Amino acid sequence: MAVVNTGNNGTTERVLFPEDFMTVIDPPLRKPSFITWLADQPYVLLSLMALFWAANIVLGRYVAGHVPPFTLTFLRWAGTFLVVAPFAWPHLQRDWPAMRRHIPLLLALALTGFALNNALSYWGLQHTQALNALLIQSSGPLFVALWALVLFGVRLSWMQAIGILVSLLGVLVIVLRGNLSALADIQVNSGDISFAGALFVFGLYSALMAKRPKINPLSLIAFTTGTGALMLLPLVGWEVSAGNPLIIDTLTIATVVFVVIFPSTLAYIFFNRGIELIGPNRAAPFFHLVPVFGSVMAILLLGEKPELFHLTGYVLVLAGIFAASRRGSAGKRPS
Repeated sequence: MAVVNTGNNGTTERVLFPEDFMTVIDPPLRKPSFITWLADQPYVLLSLMALFWAANIVLGRYVAGHVPPFTLTFLRWAGTFLVVAPFAWPHLQRDWPAMRRHIPLLLALALTGFALNNALSYWGLQHTQALNALLIQSSGPLFVALWALVLFGVRLSWMQAIGILVSLLGVLVIVLRGNLSALADIQVNSGDISFAGALFVFGLYSALMAKRPKINPLSLIAFTTGTGALMLLPLVGWEVSAGNPLIIDTLTIATVVFVVIFPSTLAYIFFNRGIELIGPNRAAPFFHLVPVFGSVMAILLLGEKPELFHLTGYVLVLAGIFAASRRGSAGKRPS
């Protein structure tokens, strides 16, 4: 530190100390953590979401008849709430004034995205084949586009429409094993209608997410999962009274743990963040990755032999998603 002394003759002299010759060096910038990086990668987040939801469809079909569908849905969201709540509590306290002003919207999100959507999908998986479910899953982007148009007047751009159609064609190639004429042989049943209803409802949730209040993602997940679980209690009571109670065994416990962590907590956080970053219409084509991942699981886990139609379908799906999710393809976002 320099000190200024005033002499008897009125002159001043500057006394320098060693530290005056030291150069202050800014500390090195800290590299962002992996979580920080991931939170700003919408395409990675939405791809992981599709992976987890594909596994959820495969698992839901596997445990059909063993775990009651409405009880599984309740345990899924009640478990997710218990996992998220401790981390979300500080954010909930801060966000509550904003949330209280949007209670009707938040209740609608809980009903459409969590309670009704999943109850219909798990019930549908009890009464249909995985092939049918994967086919119906591919209609998800069309329902999102429909609701966005009806509610907010958001139209698909030509590039988005072309991208959705191309990726839909890729899904059909994969699921129908390259034989598109087999589509005429698909038998529609009550499970198919229920699963389609789930996607119709989830399309509404996806469109409404564009109007969500500006709150922390953990606050949103905690409120919607907890409220959604409460909404399911009447269905669980009816299921038990109808003679379909939950059997607690290793398979049940493993199923609940898996669906709470991956298709629920992580997938919904990733999906909500993806919509926040690129909007519902650009995020919706990633639904078409669900059958892609489903077929990959069949190859890896069930020993299915890779065929040319797999590669053809993958290329079409990825090309369609790339076209529909390009930055320049976005339509007008709802204000």
